[in-house]
Amino acid sequence: MKENKFAVLGGDMRSFHLASLLRADGMKVHTYGFDKLDAEEVSSLSDVLQKSDVILGATPCCSSPGVLNTPFHDGCLHAADVFSTMRASQLFIAGRVPGDMVQAMNARGIRVVDILEREEMAVLNAIPTAEGAIQLAMERMPITLHDANALILGYGRIGKILAKMLQGIGARVHVATRKLSDAALLRSYGHQYVLYDALDARLGEMDVIFNTVPKVLLHRDNLRYVRKDCVLIDMASKPFGVDFDASRDEGLTVIWAPSLPGRVAPVTAARYIYETVQSIVREGEESV
Repeated sequence: MKENKFAVLGGDMRSFHLASLLRADGMKVHTYGFDKLDAEEVSSLSDVLQKSDVILGATPCCSSPGVLNTPFHDGCLHAADVFSTMRASQLFIAGRVPGDMVQAMNARGIRVVDILEREEMAVLNAIPTAEGAIQLAMERMPITLHDANALILGYGRIGKILAKMLQGIGARVHVATRKLSDAALLRSYGHQYVLYDALDARLGEMDVIFNTVPKVLLHRDNLRYVRKDCVLIDMASKPFGVDFDASRDEGLTVIWAPSLPGRVAPVTAARYIYETVQSIVREGEESV
């Protein structure tokens, strides 16, 4: 990468460590939104933006509509205050950037890249996500994962890595799927598959259920089949995969587990972000 100047705007410990990695690589880095960590940062948001070529937001980008995700900031950082100050020549990189924010920035000529839409980032990010989910399960389950029945809802990037890790621990891995092609693949990997049409009949067998799908699959009608000692871990974004109100009514243990990479392995997750940012910036330079 050429000697770009970076701004890191808020985020969790991944972003904090990302700034350190960039500095270690000889980059000029300004940070804003980490005042609770006593970090050295520029006091003015406009100064940070004016001095930078690449603006790095959080993953996820926003904590609520129009508000950037800044858990270590005493104030509230509005997205409009950021993109209204940015220049057309700048690049904005963050995770899960809302569509209206992308449109507003594009209208000002600002290039926006959602880092979670990059395949290399999505795959690498699934590793600490799966490890974190397993850690939560171990903390809450009264039995070992070894020899336990574990159900995974969804067989995307996270589901695939999670299934492999659980199998390595010795769990009996079941994966819910709608595709017969996935069912064949699951059999070849030594996993059991459960067709969604037959899901209700299998829920009572499970000791732990992991959801990765942002669609309500466990609802009031089928949660009654889940055993009271089963642990449910939902890693999906809204609208989630578990009906939380219905699960409480059934007396079930449900753990919502967003942003696991930043919670369980922020240094590793920061390195993955750093590597992906390098690729994004390099590709932008080559296209000029």
